[in-house]
Amino acid sequence: QSKGKKPLFVQLVLDNIWSLYEAVMKRDKEKIEKIVTSLGLRIGARESRHADPKVHLNAICSQWLPISDAVLSMVCNKIPSPLDIPAERVEKLMCVGARTFDSLPPETRELKSAFMKCSSEGTAPVIVFVSKMFPVDAKALPQNKPR
Repeated sequence: QSKGKKPLFVQLVLDNIWSLYEAVMKRDKEKIEKIVTSLGLRIGARESRHADPKVHLNAICSQWLPISDAVLSMVCNKIPSPLDIPAERVEKLMCVGARTFDSLPPETRELKSAFMKCSSEGTAPVIVFVSKMFPVDAKALPQNKPR
């Protein structure tokens, strides 16, 4: 960077996005057509003729970099496999509040083994985990509280 070179991420990712954005906003039809054909996209005539360039940009980006595919692949790559979860963690996930795992009904405790196997057989029970996440100030976390 000190010699005027750009970081690799800027060269490979951001420059491409910026050039696409600039071409669409300036309505450079030749450059847009070159980008669309090189990416193998099919943009409808309705989107390309729209008065608002953001509609055209949205049509290109939604085909080039679909957010649903990007999020799903990131989840698959970054979240650890459920097969690697320790038994203690399964018990914590199955318990609500101050209840202990041993206080759960026997039918619920039997789900622990199915939870850890992650079986896709037709006879395996379907287990769904619903979680609500909300932002918390870093100062409120137990490791950051003053002692």
